[in-house]
Amino acid sequence: MFQLHCLNPISKIGLNNLTDNYALTEDVNAAQGILVRSAVMHDMDLPEGLLAVARAGAGVNNIPLDKCAEKGIVVFNTPGANANGVKELVIAGMLLASRDVVGGINWVNANKDDEAIAKTAEKQKKHYAGFEIQGKTLGVIGLGAIGIKVANAARHLGMKVLGYDPYISVDAAWSLSRDVKHVTDLDEIYATCDFITIHVPAMDSTKGYIGAAAIAKMKPNAVILNFARDLLCDEAAVLEALDAGKIAKYVSDFPNPKTAGHPGCIVIPHLGASTEESEDNCAVMAVDEMMDYLENGNITNSVNYPACNMGICKTAGRVAVFHKNVANMISQLTACIGEAGINIAEIVNKSRGDVAYTMMDIEQPVTAEVIAKLEAFDGVFRARIVK
Repeated sequence: MFQLHCLNPISKIGLNNLTDNYALTEDVNAAQGILVRSAVMHDMDLPEGLLAVARAGAGVNNIPLDKCAEKGIVVFNTPGANANGVKELVIAGMLLASRDVVGGINWVNANKDDEAIAKTAEKQKKHYAGFEIQGKTLGVIGLGAIGIKVANAARHLGMKVLGYDPYISVDAAWSLSRDVKHVTDLDEIYATCDFITIHVPAMDSTKGYIGAAAIAKMKPNAVILNFARDLLCDEAAVLEALDAGKIAKYVSDFPNPKTAGHPGCIVIPHLGASTEESEDNCAVMAVDEMMDYLENGNITNSVNYPACNMGICKTAGRVAVFHKNVANMISQLTACIGEAGINIAEIVNKSRGDVAYTMMDIEQPVTAEVIAKLEAFDGVFRARIVK
């Protein structure tokens, strides 16, 4: 039986998918799998028996990916499971930036005791009227699961849409409306778009992605929307541009002391993926990924190891090995198995950058002694008996 530990509350819709082969434990050190949402794991001592971490969400900046990779711990996320919830809030963000709905509501609340409020409102509403988004141009940076949904929804609202993603997948391209113009130069988005929304992963290479240089190329009425990660925008540069009248609004789903209450900022308390439906979808996907890996060794939607799927093992056993992506590694692994008198029925090797993953279906059961020999090879992080 596998033991799972939840670092955050996980939707019961997902946990209910666990079979009798799983049990939840309060003792993280006894867990083979960890389910997490926002809990920060960087300073955490990872249990020796930990095999996998599943993040019920897309972002994984709260998880030490390299540390996990070096220990042969697979980290999963759930791309697309919360995409609709975020998409709807991005659309709401555009509407809040174009029509001063919040300002108008605040005025109504402040004047609730005015007996003639209906008449007074007719004189005041011009201050909050704003403009329509139909016919305006939206630039979408990052055409993943969320970016595509935002782009397609904006087209249905009558907006012109430009999309930028040099790494767009074939599946994503098929899902993107043919009316979305795919651009290869970010400057075209900066120079022509009324709204600019960013949907790329938070990495060292994307930190401050939208900064002073990008803002200098934008239209003076531009609205920047950030519902991906706060680090993607250089907020000091954004606030300076707002104060100087260089851009019109900054809509963010990540409150902090710099942006909260700042003129021109519309800050939402991190509601993007907080809908009941999104949390359920993320939990279901995270649990399914975790079970398929623990039971079969299959890897789907990992952020630190390559995708690999051999289905359900139909031979006597299955062995999985995590190792550096270096020459002669496969020959060493197969020789070790062969020297133990075990025949390999099927082998799959996948790599991702500096790391690799090898699965072998074998015709005789493997012993702990063989696993120890596999782990003794230079460059092997971990070997495990899947079956």
